[in-house]
Amino acid sequence: MRELRPYLALYRKHWFGLTLGMILALLTTAASIGLLTLSGWFLSAAAVAGLTIARETFNYMLPGAFVRGFAMGRTAGRWGERVVSHDATFKLLTDLRLFFFEKLAPLFPGKASDFRDADVLNRLVSDVDAMDHVYLRLISPMVVGVCGIALLTAFLCWFDVTVGLTLGAILMVLLIVWPILFYKLGKRNGESLTNEKANLRITTLDWLQGYSELTLFGAESRYRQAIESAQWRFLANQRYNAHLTGLAQALMLLCNGWALVLILWISADGIGGNAPDPLIAMMAFATLASFELLMPIAGAFLYLGQTLTSARRLNDVILAPPSIEFNEDHHSLSPELDITLEHVSFSYDNQSNALETVSCAIKQGQKIAIVGKTGSGKSTLLQMLTRSFDPQSGTVSIAGRILAQWNEVQLRDAMTVVSQRVDILNGTLRDNLLMANPDANDTALCHALAQVGLEKLLEDQGLDAWLGDGGRQLSGGEKRRISIARAVLRKSSPIVLLDEPTEGLDKQTEQQIMALMTKQFADKTVVFVTHRLSHLDQMDSILLMEEGQIVEQGTHAELLSTRGRYFQLNQSLT
Repeated sequence: MRELRPYLALYRKHWFGLTLGMILALLTTAASIGLLTLSGWFLSAAAVAGLTIARETFNYMLPGAFVRGFAMGRTAGRWGERVVSHDATFKLLTDLRLFFFEKLAPLFPGKASDFRDADVLNRLVSDVDAMDHVYLRLISPMVVGVCGIALLTAFLCWFDVTVGLTLGAILMVLLIVWPILFYKLGKRNGESLTNEKANLRITTLDWLQGYSELTLFGAESRYRQAIESAQWRFLANQRYNAHLTGLAQALMLLCNGWALVLILWISADGIGGNAPDPLIAMMAFATLASFELLMPIAGAFLYLGQTLTSARRLNDVILAPPSIEFNEDHHSLSPELDITLEHVSFSYDNQSNALETVSCAIKQGQKIAIVGKTGSGKSTLLQMLTRSFDPQSGTVSIAGRILAQWNEVQLRDAMTVVSQRVDILNGTLRDNLLMANPDANDTALCHALAQVGLEKLLEDQGLDAWLGDGGRQLSGGEKRRISIARAVLRKSSPIVLLDEPTEGLDKQTEQQIMALMTKQFADKTVVFVTHRLSHLDQMDSILLMEEGQIVEQGTHAELLSTRGRYFQLNQSLT
């Protein structure tokens, strides 16, 4: 049960709603047991009175009123308990998802690479949902069961100690044995069910995301078979779980019958030393009704294996140390946001160095181009500046302060990034632009789109056009220009980092974008990563990288005049 400890604080936050739900559940169960118990005594007592002279003095009205009151109380209590407990549970799950996401976000992009996208989605949805079992199926039924058994035992002991203690002992033994027994029976299947659910989601998402490529390469049927196989395994787990649930409920009903026979046998000579009377019926009906306390736990602990497995899967994320830890203090910064890298080295997973003793200085307002072949370390250098990773040796500093001392909000506010991978949200065109500048009006958004040559997106639904999951309705070039439009809208950042911003664009559009960036970012520090050697004469300096090192540095004219590697690359492309 140690797996559940990280979530106890979240339960304490909603203690009032959760406790109120359990109180209402107890009152509802008490009303239900009271209804059946009182009805049994009332019918028996009324029948006996009808056969004797007591029919003229028997009080039919008061028991009848209590029967009606218990019936109304049970209905109202059941509704109130459902509303209160589910409201508290949904709020708890909301907080848990936020809590999980807050722990997940710092793991990107480093440790999050250990998790597949579909697996993260499954943890965020299914595994978080499974945590509601802790309250609804485990804590609440057990608390209500213990309290209900204690109250029922005390009530029956008022009439007959032997009957009351016997029934109370039977119920308490079942309350202890049943959860342990069926947890053991369902533990392995519960773990398998949770894992198979995750596997089904992963294989399905793989098939959906890669459907076009899988079809082109003739592998679609193999992936579809993997989905069917995962689905059948998941259904087999569910079938076994359903069988155990049915077995638990059937055995509980059997125990109820045995307990009824025992109580009738004990009560046969009368209740409390008196002659046999209608109280025997009350004891019998109380026994029948008492098992309502146990029915919620009959198969509830079958879910404990699933819940603990889901908790372990969530803990893999929640308890993982973040890849990068930021300083939480705000510091006053120098107005001169110079960028300095000193002997920076970095490698991915202890492989060959992506960066090796890289040193350079970028003055505020300079326009720097970083060029080189794919895999030369250009994008990794940008990730050092955004602090996606920390260098394994050397330092990266901005405004004379190393990045480890920067507050995350201040660092993000200082930069605008156009990355190679453009993330398009599953929302409207307006939503995807406002993330760069929430205060921008529709006129500014339309102007930004026009500047990057996307006026056609404003046709039909305009800014309300739905872009779909990952921007499926957009081409690669349109996605990239939307990311540039975001950079144009975000005017407050003094540093602009551009990673292959013109990749996939035709020459005419590339010239338009380069002219736009020259105009829009004239007063900003620009770090421009590209493997294309066009328009570099507009840059203040060019860094040529090979195998994680800066091998040449200078202006376009200076590097051509030295006739080194940059000159050779330029000649090969012209």
